[in-house]
This record gives sequence, structure tokens and C-alpha cells, in this order.
Amino acid sequence: MPLLPKRFERLQAVLNGRMANLTVLLEGVEKPHNLSAILRSCDAVGALEAHVVSLKGRVRTFNSTAQGSQKWVPLRDHSSIENACQHLRKQGFRLFGTQLGVNAIDYRQCDFTGPTAFVLGAEKWGLTDTASAVVDQSIFIPMGGMVQSLNVSVAAAILLFEALRQRQQAELVPCNGEGLTPDQYEKILFEWSYPQVASWCNDIQRPYPILNELGEIIEQLPRTLKLRC
Repeated sequence: MPLLPKRFERLQAVLNGRMANLTVLLEGVEKPHNLSAILRSCDAVGALEAHVVSLKGRVRTFNSTAQGSQKWVPLRDHSSIENACQHLRKQGFRLFGTQLGVNAIDYRQCDFTGPTAFVLGAEKWGLTDTASAVVDQSIFIPMGGMVQSLNVSVAAAILLFEALRQRQQAELVPCNGEGLTPDQYEKILFEWSYPQVASWCNDIQRPYPILNELGEIIEQLPRTLKLRC
């Protein structure tokens, strides 16, 4: 069935605020509750996607905490922390690793208005020595209690919303899709609007159909193809 105009407008409104230059890189974060909560925070601030280096042999799952956020914030897999960091650096990201250490600084002293990736470690162990060595800046979140660490999903939310606050203050939060390239915008809008059609196009390696201003596909497609969101 065709996409309803109000649904299309909602998808456009959310995509208009997405930022390709804000993300998280998760190293060994496996618990469904934490993964789900982090993706929900990414969706809330407008991060386009998240990245992960998973433990070998672990099956990734999400729970109700995500509220479906994994549909809107893709989780990109990387084979190693070195490859993940190299991938992000090639895109111009500055890597901020959360850890306690002599070189770590208060996260509130950092500038997150440029391309920013927060690197967060596993729930129990934090970042590995390898990850700690490759980040650009180590940061910490000051705490006054007996326990000197936060749940990884809580730490991610604090950092992401600080980045959003700084960008709002600097008037750098996109509102008309300028946080993405035009090609990114068109591709993601179609995938959000017609996921089944997008999957069919990818399977047969053909371009996505063009949408009109109402979100309608202006092309005759096979009758057997169901047009659903």
C-alpha cells in the first residue's frame, strides 16, 4: 500500500535533523539493554548511525528499551578496533575515548561541534589497551560518589546530549537535511519509506525508484511487490 502523506512528512522531519558527523563506536558492548539504550539515545540526538566491534561468536540482540531505534540508527560492524578507528578517521572524525587515566580530561572541556565519535568500552572492563592507544583524546565524566564509573548507556547519553547542546548553542544542528549529503538523504529517505522495495532493489542490484513530493513512487513496479513501510 502507498505511504501515507503524514507518515512521509514525519520521516522527512526526522531525517532533516540527522547528523552524519556525530556517532559512537562501541567496543565489546554486548548486553541487549545497553545496546538498545545507546541506539535510542543516538536516535534522540539525531546521530545518523553507530559503530561496533563485537566479541567473536556473540549474537547481537536488542530488547524493548530500543523502542525500535535499531530500525532508524544502523549499527555498523567492524572486525577490529583498529579498523573501526581507521574507518572513522578517514571520514574526518575525532575520536574521544571514555576512560580514567592521567591523560583524560573532563568531557565538558572538549569541543564536540566538529565530526565527533565517542568510543565506549564493554560494561565490565571499559576500553581495551588497544582502543585507549588509538583514540585522539581520553575523556571522563566527573562523579562524586564512591563508584567512579557509569553504566555505558548512561555515559553514552551524557556525551551525546552534550554534543547536541554544544551544536545547538553554535547553531550547527541541521534542520533541512544539511547534515547529510544529498545522495545520503535520498537513499535513506527511500529506505525508511519503502524498506521492502529497497531490499528488492538491492537484491537485483538496481537503483531505487524516484519519489515525488508526496512520497509516492513514480514508477510501475511488479504487482507482486508489496509497498509497505
